[in-house]
Amino acid sequence: MTRLMLPLALATSLALAAPVQAQTAQKPAAAAPSMVGSPSKLVLDNTTRVLSTLEKRRAEFTKNRAALNAFVNSEFNQMFDRDYAARLVLGRHARGASDADVKLFSDALADNLMSRYGSSLLDFNTSLRVRVKSETALPGNRGVRVSTEMLRSGGEPIPVDYLMRKVGDKWQVFDVMVEGVSFVQTFRNQFDSPLSQRGIRAVAAELRTGRIQASAKQ
Repeated sequence: MTRLMLPLALATSLALAAPVQAQTAQKPAAAAPSMVGSPSKLVLDNTTRVLSTLEKRRAEFTKNRAALNAFVNSEFNQMFDRDYAARLVLGRHARGASDADVKLFSDALADNLMSRYGSSLLDFNTSLRVRVKSETALPGNRGVRVSTEMLRSGGEPIPVDYLMRKVGDKWQVFDVMVEGVSFVQTFRNQFDSPLSQRGIRAVAAELRTGRIQASAKQ
């Protein structure tokens, strides 16, 4: 389940900055902040929006994967803090690395991940609903954690947490945790050995060509 939920969690997080279409949003069960512009409100409104868009355009996306990829990538570029997340994934390998090399790795990882898992969004039952449980500050003024649950009929709720930080005048996601599994930590573990052996540029090139595949499995 974690492997399949990750692209949905990423897709919904990357849409947080996009205009919200008129819709009926699910109200959070917990006392999460609801003022306009708060991280919790953005997560709630836009997760619902993405699920709605996937349902409305399911037939189109099924026939036209390029349209699906364009939808996912355009939203991803708006919201997900790719370079900051890439530095966290790189961990110790980011020390002394140039911004250009970090961006090279960031772009290659994002493109590899979306090309591999983007189509799995079509497998989801979009009757899923999101419930915001809480919004808490991260240590060291690093941002906030918005804790949510994906509610599904006939199954246990799936916990999904979004770690966000303020960049300029908007909130951006830099990590997603599905059932306690961190996007950043998962890929840091996967790429530590290749990065030690071959370096950032070589690993980025292998991601770009598909020789290495980003794996959402823990």
